[in-house]
Amino acid sequence: MSWLTILNREVVACTRCPRLVAYRERVAREKRRAYRDWEYWGKPVPGFGDPQAGVLIMGLAPGAHGSNRTGRPFTGDASGNFMYPVLHETGFASQPTATDRDDGLKLTDLYITAAVRCAPPDNKPLPEELANCAHFLDRELAGLANVKVVVALGKIGFDAYLNYVKRHLAHPNVAKDATLEWGTQFNKKGYVFRHGASYRMPDGKVLLASYHPSNQNTQTGKLTRKMLVKIFKQAAKLADRPS
Repeated sequence: MSWLTILNREVVACTRCPRLVAYRERVAREKRRAYRDWEYWGKPVPGFGDPQAGVLIMGLAPGAHGSNRTGRPFTGDASGNFMYPVLHETGFASQPTATDRDDGLKLTDLYITAAVRCAPPDNKPLPEELANCAHFLDRELAGLANVKVVVALGKIGFDAYLNYVKRHLAHPNVAKDATLEWGTQFNKKGYVFRHGASYRMPDGKVLLASYHPSNQNTQTGKLTRKMLVKIFKQAAKLADRPS
């Protein structure tokens, strides 16, 4: 059994956050009228994609009636309907649609994860809930050894990756004294979230920031398809993908 299969089984079985457990299960019971015939997933949502990926998407959390219904990131909701056509156009996704876990969608050189694995009320996870999920993220990133570029969708995903870098570089088993010293001095204030921002991180990866493809952002024009295509073309280039 692969490390990723083991990790994802642990993710799906997690009950660390009582507020999130209660919310995700209540949503799965009550459902939305349009999906009343669905059997909702109603559990934490594991990551999805290519374990050899050079590009990682860091999202926020499952949508209550999207991933919490389908069990796969950005699947079955407006954010995914906006993002997957872009991923298809830029060569990361085998098809432009994502409707359910058995729809045949495959990702190449791309892996999708999130700062929080359960749908939070109002899409706002609490600090302790982010902290509870952090150990899953640490293990995931340790296993995804080929990642060169992290695309953070929204400020919460952006901050989650900065917090990972701070934890990772400050850990005494990571590297020798020089890196340890660098880690203890790592200051997140130097990394400002804005769409299109690009930072070379102390861990060697490039962090790209993008507005989240939420309804609020895409319907108001804050994030356009052209803007998101540009982000993923840049990610592909930075990850040395063939054009």
